[in-house]
Amino acid sequence: MLEPPDRTRARPRLPIRSIRIDPDSRAATNVLLAGLRQARWRGPGWRRFVGAAAARSTQQVINHPRAVAELTVLHGAVAAAAGRRGGAWLTSSWLLCMTHLGLLGERSSIGPATGVTLVRANLPAVAARRGRWLAPLAVFTDLADGWLARRLDSETMFGGYADSLADAAFWTWYALVHEPDRRVRAAAIAASLGPAVVVALGSVAGGRMVESPRSALLRPAAAMQVVLAARAVLPRYASRVVSER
Repeated sequence: MLEPPDRTRARPRLPIRSIRIDPDSRAATNVLLAGLRQARWRGPGWRRFVGAAAARSTQQVINHPRAVAELTVLHGAVAAAAGRRGGAWLTSSWLLCMTHLGLLGERSSIGPATGVTLVRANLPAVAARRGRWLAPLAVFTDLADGWLARRLDSETMFGGYADSLADAAFWTWYALVHEPDRRVRAAAIAASLGPAVVVALGSVAGGRMVESPRSALLRPAAAMQVVLAARAVLPRYASRVVSER
């Protein structure tokens, strides 16, 4: 069974399924969320929340220079491939990465698996008009990053959260831009965004982090990904995907 990296040598190694997030990052986030709830989610509470989160993120950037360099090079390479398109998307992706480096724990590098994940997350910036093969490519990268993480024993909380957000962002965008059927589009968006929205709202409302959904709750999203990919390449639907763009 794969295990997360030790924070200290004295800490016993636990199965990865027993841990959802790096303990230090979880504790710090819970303090921030508790303060926000205590302020009843009003303006001063949000200002303190954002200020404290920014200070912690800045420290994590200092603590992870190699990861910062890797992420900057990766997003720069995608930006070069995208040309003039996708600037806002890529900037948002880079900022999200920079503000969550604490999830790497003691690791200095994001690793190849997370690199593949982030390529999937930024496919909309590169190939906004090449809809037919984007969905199968996204499914392939989803399988590839999981295989790489297991093969290289490089699973991290950063990579896990990046994978979830990459799926939510890409498949929501793909359904909105390339899926011609309204019912399929609505189902795909609901399945993709639902778990992330539940976790975010639950954490803010409860004043502490909510556990990420278990795999059973993510099956509708996985099923819709297969449906969208199949509809993109099957002749009956592929012509509609191309003709409507």
